[in-house]
Amino acid sequence: MRVIIADDHPVVRIGLRMLVDLNRTCVVVGEADGPDTLLKLLSTTPCDLLITDFAMPGNLQADGLKMLSAIRRHYPSTSIILVTMFANVTTLRAALAQGTMAIVAKGASATELPMAIKAVGGGRSFISECLRATLLQADADAQSSSASLSAKEHEVVRMLASGMTVSEIAGHFKRSVSTISKQKNMAMQRLGISTDVDLFAYARDSGMVH
Repeated sequence: MRVIIADDHPVVRIGLRMLVDLNRTCVVVGEADGPDTLLKLLSTTPCDLLITDFAMPGNLQADGLKMLSAIRRHYPSTSIILVTMFANVTTLRAALAQGTMAIVAKGASATELPMAIKAVGGGRSFISECLRATLLQADADAQSSSASLSAKEHEVVRMLASGMTVSEIAGHFKRSVSTISKQKNMAMQRLGISTDVDLFAYARDSGMVH
């Protein structure tokens, strides 16, 4: 497998290269220190597997998800292993949705990267033990907190997340706008959420909307 490594820290790249070199089936064909050099490198160097950091400074694609999306679009046959310090559940899920095959926590990369390379080489996905625990915990939290919403609050949150406004929901239920607003605020309080963006993310993550 031809491998490209991308990380903005030279020391990390050296460590990753050493781990990749231990795998007899892999050969490192290039290294990049950011999204811009990575995309340039991919355009000239055929590669089967990309091992990349998520958040790297760059002009074009400083946003990790945008970078992954661009790579997925232009190089659909390249498998991606993400090596990251991020343990943000929404980010992890979004990266997996962009087609990332494996996510390895930076702290665990020495033991887990070889396992991830082997899994991806065999067409399987891989997620670091500690990140898997984070995702499972988030799922459990989402289920228990959505259970604590009243049926009406649950419905209001679902309709808001599907794109309806408070006044449209009020019209739908033949209730006043202030009643619906109150239910929305109550739901946010129960969930410990303070912004609409977080509320929509919660609704998406807990399967209310797809």
